[in-house]
Amino acid sequence: MTDVFRVARAVMTNQLALLAPGLYVRLTKQTGRGDSNSETAADIAKYFHQSLIDYLGRLNVSIDGAKAFLAGKTIVEYGPGDFPGVAILLVAFGAKKVYCVDRFPLINLSDKNRLVYQELLKLLGEDAQIALSDLFVDQRFPRTVLDSAKIEYVVRPNGFSDLHAQADLVFSRAVLEHVNDLAGTFNDMVQAMRPGSCAAHLVDLRSHGLHRRNPLDFLELSPLIWSLMYSHKGVPNRWRANKYREILSGLVLDDVEVSATTLASQSDVASVRPHLAPLFVQLGDDDLACLGIWITFRKPAQRT
Repeated sequence: MTDVFRVARAVMTNQLALLAPGLYVRLTKQTGRGDSNSETAADIAKYFHQSLIDYLGRLNVSIDGAKAFLAGKTIVEYGPGDFPGVAILLVAFGAKKVYCVDRFPLINLSDKNRLVYQELLKLLGEDAQIALSDLFVDQRFPRTVLDSAKIEYVVRPNGFSDLHAQADLVFSRAVLEHVNDLAGTFNDMVQAMRPGSCAAHLVDLRSHGLHRRNPLDFLELSPLIWSLMYSHKGVPNRWRANKYREILSGLVLDDVEVSATTLASQSDVASVRPHLAPLFVQLGDDDLACLGIWITFRKPAQRT
């Protein structure tokens, strides 16, 4: 009975997310960072700062070299969440413009996010703070409008940027596992990238709290039931590491790297395997155990 109620409730809220996404976001208080009720403004600012360090690190750039590396670049960030903290840092370090691309209208220039902004300023030097001096149209900040010449939100139901050869860098963190059209999203980002540009994505392949006993048992539900329950909520699409490799292999890219970050235990793999939905039965143990990946690649430079 519990499982029937769980499925029925999820199906009904999924329809709410389809018909009134803005209302769904407000009711569920989504931030794009999971449950952030216990996070302080300083914690959130440090999260954004560490995200930038991680992205640069995957591209072999230190935070000390950020200003020289980012100067004048146009950047696309998929899934910025309710506050464009990474985008703000990118602008502070000299990026020309950041496009923040999302499926849901999550941005919320709330009082708490005002405090996050103040904490971000504390992490930056004077030059970086000056670069942010005209970022907000209204310098009082709360519930104000961002200068779209520097940070532009692009919100579309498919989550695509629809940009063409404009981006020097593309980033995302714990976002690609939520997209409805994974192949389309990769096509969109490659289309948005200039020749020679780079991308770095951290993908969280865990259940995001939707498992019950085993961290992999969310792979037991059939695709139909999963779609009815979650397809419009931005919860995990459940594609595993093999799907990402398959999509990347079909694109014209250089220096592709897919590396695991977190693994389930072999006992969890063995326990869930007899109950997997048919979609996942053919997965090898390594791909089934994989709970997170880093993806980096480069769009080939134009041939002369």
